[in-house]
Amino acid sequence: MIEEPPVLTLRRHFQRPTRAQVAAFKGVQTGFVVDAMQGRGALDGRIKAVSDEQAEFCGVAVTAFAGPADIMAAFAAIEIAGPGDIVVVATDAYEATAVAGDNMLGIAQNRGVEGFVTDGFVRDVTGIRRVGLPCFCAGVTPNSPACNGPGTVGQNIVLGGVSVNSGDIIVGDLDGVVVVPFANIDAIIARLDVVRAAEAELDAKVRGGLKIAPFMEEIFNSGKIREID
Repeated sequence: MIEEPPVLTLRRHFQRPTRAQVAAFKGVQTGFVVDAMQGRGALDGRIKAVSDEQAEFCGVAVTAFAGPADIMAAFAAIEIAGPGDIVVVATDAYEATAVAGDNMLGIAQNRGVEGFVTDGFVRDVTGIRRVGLPCFCAGVTPNSPACNGPGTVGQNIVLGGVSVNSGDIIVGDLDGVVVVPFANIDAIIARLDVVRAAEAELDAKVRGGLKIAPFMEEIFNSGKIREID
């Protein structure tokens, strides 16, 4: 039999990216960020914005793991979060109850939090839209949670198939949510310029009438295609 865990395990202090590092990702499309990370880093595609009009954010992750049908860790993460932070709550994809609602997100917004992401469900969609805080989740249910624990804050979590640590940079838009690992921030910023330039060049060619992608043209001219009737 395992030992009874504490109701809450809390880690308040963690390395944070600089303001300049966070600013480098402001307004950048999630697809560009993923391309700068060799095509990976996005959360499961089922984690989507509650409102398309409130889907863009960029900030520093404050992580939490909430036990089934419980919101203690989510509230605790909000308690230690500051302006510009993104509260990221893993639930092991629990679906029977919500892990957040409009009042929780209203409190988060009052603390300067800029976004909320969970692999669980939320409730009070009308109120969440009124609050205006970008909220990404796996679904919606009116079922209510409890606040008993156990839960953790500030530790590593896995959410939507991606490892997330407090201090990582989180970027969201209509395409989804991307996690930029703290250790790789500067390298990814450096690659973003290359991605932007390549995208701008291809966009210009498409607007100019491009009818085949350059890499596909190379494949068709490579002699490696066998055509059959």
